[in-house]
Amino acid sequence: MHSVESDSFQTAMLKEKVAIVTGAGSGIGKATAEYFAQQGARVVVAEWNAESGQRTVATILSAGGQAIFCQTDVSKAEQMESTVASAVKEFGRLDILVNNAAIQILAKLTETTEEDWDSIHSVNLKGVFLGCKYAIPAMKKTGGGAIVNIASVLGLVADPDLAAYCAAKGGVISLTRVAALTYGVDSIRVNCICPGDVETPLVVDYFNKDPDPAKLRAEIYSKYALRRIAAPTEVAKVAAFLASSQSSFMTGSAVVMDGGLTIKCY
Repeated sequence: MHSVESDSFQTAMLKEKVAIVTGAGSGIGKATAEYFAQQGARVVVAEWNAESGQRTVATILSAGGQAIFCQTDVSKAEQMESTVASAVKEFGRLDILVNNAAIQILAKLTETTEEDWDSIHSVNLKGVFLGCKYAIPAMKKTGGGAIVNIASVLGLVADPDLAAYCAAKGGVISLTRVAALTYGVDSIRVNCICPGDVETPLVVDYFNKDPDPAKLRAEIYSKYALRRIAAPTEVAKVAAFLASSQSSFMTGSAVVMDGGLTIKCY
């Protein structure tokens, strides 16, 4: 079930668009789903954790937006296919896909287990592939659409403790370019965002596990030109721009939004 769109959405940038956001139960995905709804989109909250996914839907509905929940493991083809089908059944079409769902496991290359490698790639890269695989045919039926993949600056630069994660995010950037090149003829634009650190529950937990969280935060912040990390809503706003007609001549782009983290050499 979903609610009626409020008057405040009538001039929004995503008015009447239908969007799937994966991993929308927390962090960047939650902020993106909520911001898209504020901008007039009808949102499919795709999340493996039913409790957190339904919370996101409830937040959207309480603000007067439109949303439904689909319990989705993005690494499973039948579940991604079903989520796309649910979007079309409920809202009549699919215009936007945000491939956001991801996991992270700390390990150097030779210390990465085969199981951890497979887990990371099944969600972070295969999940993006499956999202595109099933969303693109649905978008073709209504004349086009926009896909936004959440990559990372770690798809462009390296972290010795995140070998599998870096490899998967690099793959997301390459897959973005392949999809953009292949389906531009169908008026489907595909771009990705490469954020630096973002204030998500995962990052907060990382800070809080340190013996001195404040000191660690200060150390991390010092590496950024802006001397801070991003808020999830800041990523959501870039995603909305890439999903909207305001970026109508952008495709195949890897948009770096890292507060200046990667602009320096030393």
